[in-house]
Amino acid sequence: MEQNLTMIDLFSGCGGVTTGFKAAGFQPLAAVEYDHAAAQTYRLNHPEVVLYEEDIRNISPDKMMSDCKIESGQLTVLSACSPCQPFSTLNRSKIGYERAFLILEVIRFAEKLRPKFLFMENVSGLKKDPKILDKLVSKLKELGYKVTWAIIDAVNYGVPQFRKRLILLGTILDVEIRIPDPTHAPTEEAAILGILGQEKWLTVRDAFAGLQDLNNGEASETDPLHKARKHAPLVLERLKHIPHDGGSRKSLPLELQLPRFRDNDYHGYEDIYGRMAFDRPSNTLTTGCTSLTQGRFAHPTSDRSITLREAARLQTFPDSYRFYGSYGQIATQIGNAVPVRLAEVFAHYFRQLVEQQICQASDGSSRAQADSSSSSRSMACKYCRQVS
Repeated sequence: MEQNLTMIDLFSGCGGVTTGFKAAGFQPLAAVEYDHAAAQTYRLNHPEVVLYEEDIRNISPDKMMSDCKIESGQLTVLSACSPCQPFSTLNRSKIGYERAFLILEVIRFAEKLRPKFLFMENVSGLKKDPKILDKLVSKLKELGYKVTWAIIDAVNYGVPQFRKRLILLGTILDVEIRIPDPTHAPTEEAAILGILGQEKWLTVRDAFAGLQDLNNGEASETDPLHKARKHAPLVLERLKHIPHDGGSRKSLPLELQLPRFRDNDYHGYEDIYGRMAFDRPSNTLTTGCTSLTQGRFAHPTSDRSITLREAARLQTFPDSYRFYGSYGQIATQIGNAVPVRLAEVFAHYFRQLVEQQICQASDGSSRAQADSSSSSRSMACKYCRQVS
């Protein structure tokens, strides 16, 4: 007996989670996204999905089930990757903190939809807000969900980027729920752990492979996202002094330092004007991922910031993925997204658990109808063979 693998994507953004789950064979039924530009990007790539472009607090789970033609308990996975800015360590003034409580909307949807699994991703700073995290976990447990959470780094799951995130998983099934083992490791460890199936970390070089080399202000004739910003002469002069492959603003002569960094005792925001290194994963992308003054977002060797295409590659979006909006809006969408490959790893994990459940049910039925002959004991459904 096969089951359709379905998912609903709350706080979908431009669609990173949906894309990863589709790659693992899931059918997305509905999505919720309040931001217009991100919603338009989602529509361009997932036109078959029922998309609610509105405040999640105004959406009825009952209407969602009716629109998706499902009943309570039929959904496989409910994903809820709420806005991360309220919990970000970069948001020192806690701007927009009122949105922190949006994460608790998942409780209302889980109570009505009764999905088999829950998938939630947010910045690691969420763990420092116990009144939110503890309430979320306790309410989900009251609904009958087994819950586990941990801080993981996306680089260990096939993303060419250091990106620490809090992952929370839940299930109402009678299975053990845990964070999947890493699929990737540093080169030295991967050589040792290769027998366990772990591959080496992917790097900036891996992500940028095949892309046209661009200089300041140049653009690809075939890829509208691969367009370099045109930097001012002062910015270019600074970039010329920053060493290739991982150099930082510390190499700038005093006269080229940004005014706020000329004090030798100032050590904050050290990644500003920093270059990425080809043979390392990138640093964490943010909504300012193509701006030199927002982090280590300079190209490893070219005197420019990375392009939108390069940023999308670091977030593991396929080149065929289409984005809607201005340059800044697209950068925000990319920086906010859950990396596609990270979502795909967890989607495969949920698929494996579902298939194991089917296998166990099939095996139990067979045992009930047959004697304990060797032929009966050797029966195994196709799912067992796939995951064993």
